[in-house]
Amino acid sequence: MKVFKLASLFIILPILASAETDIYIGVASSGREQAKFIIGMPEFAGERENKPEDEEFGKTMKELIRADLMFSRYFNILEEGPSIAPDSPDAWKSLGAQHLITAKTTNLGKMWTFSVKVYDLAKGDTVIEKYYRGETATAARAAHIFSDELIWRLTGKQGIAHTRIAYSNDSTGKKEIYSVDYDGKNMTKLTGDKSIALLPRWSSDGTKIYYTTYRYGNPDMFEIDLRQGKIRPFTTFQGLNLAGGISPDGTKMAMTLSRGKEPNIYILDMATKKADQLTNHIGADSSATYSPDGKKVAFVSDRSGNPQIHVIEPDSGKIQRLTRLNWCDSPSWSPSGEWIVFAGRENAADPMDIYLVDITGNQLRKLTAVAGSNEDPSWSPDGRYIAFTSTRDGKRQLYVMDADGSAPHLLVEMPGKSYTPAWSP
Repeated sequence: MKVFKLASLFIILPILASAETDIYIGVASSGREQAKFIIGMPEFAGERENKPEDEEFGKTMKELIRADLMFSRYFNILEEGPSIAPDSPDAWKSLGAQHLITAKTTNLGKMWTFSVKVYDLAKGDTVIEKYYRGETATAARAAHIFSDELIWRLTGKQGIAHTRIAYSNDSTGKKEIYSVDYDGKNMTKLTGDKSIALLPRWSSDGTKIYYTTYRYGNPDMFEIDLRQGKIRPFTTFQGLNLAGGISPDGTKMAMTLSRGKEPNIYILDMATKKADQLTNHIGADSSATYSPDGKKVAFVSDRSGNPQIHVIEPDSGKIQRLTRLNWCDSPSWSPSGEWIVFAGRENAADPMDIYLVDITGNQLRKLTAVAGSNEDPSWSPDGRYIAFTSTRDGKRQLYVMDADGSAPHLLVEMPGKSYTPAWSP
């Protein structure tokens, strides 16, 4: 099945220099008080004279990059300054800018070009020099890729502007899989199963999405190949085939299989499809997620009564219980390895909320409260944000908040209800 056509051509010139500044963002802080880089950002010039379409495209690219940089909270941006910046970047230094971004753009209708430079005004060096070109639909992705390159060069931290969030939504009357850029734009419908499709999970390289679908009647796992634009069955074992966490090296998936019996956690070899049973419990074990080092798997089990978060070491089989709430679900291991975020409730009458528990089980932090029912948390790859679903505005919609629970905001507004978001690498 053809899902969509990826039409993208980016020609990237070598990077000329690198900065060595490091900024730490922890779970306890949203990053608002961190020292920031001051970036000069004049209007992006059109490559051709008297071509308003080039100037309009420049404004679009500038706004995308500006939004990316502001969202990251690593930067303060100066926009008022000399218009001749490409010829005299030092003129911005007196305004307090530490770095300067200049760019030229062309809009040729179906194609565009974008050449951009970043100057270190203190050293007088060019930090980044890039050239991109592509079809109209790929312009936003080029802007996001550049933003993340700049963030990496100046902070040493991973940017998330290039990332996407996959999720399930029932706006068609059936649950289908969608994806959307980290900023809530460029929403794409990926499946047309006309059934129940949920639990999307990204491959470790971000080129594929695995999800569970009732397309053929049984809850099978399918694979979306984003490069080829195709969907195909991946595992069709008897009973439940619930997509789970993929190992850091991308070779294994900790998934839930029932095979006509009790649901348990299995380790699936992604190449051979051989599934080895990891847990053996009379009840239900599900929602597996790998630790960043690949040495442990967190999962939900009702072996102690109500569902709780447990951690197992695949090599030794040793299991540790981390939570003691009324109900727990959908754990997601933080990129740093220090925390597991999950949905839970303290009492049976409470709505679901988002919690953090550390890997010892000794620290428990509640991130949401008095704001509807909050479920399905998923970490951003830099560990600074959490995507989740919430009914705080009525229906179940997709939200993003800081990793400390602050600044929650609606990510994308669309008909129907949204479920089980997963943040891409």
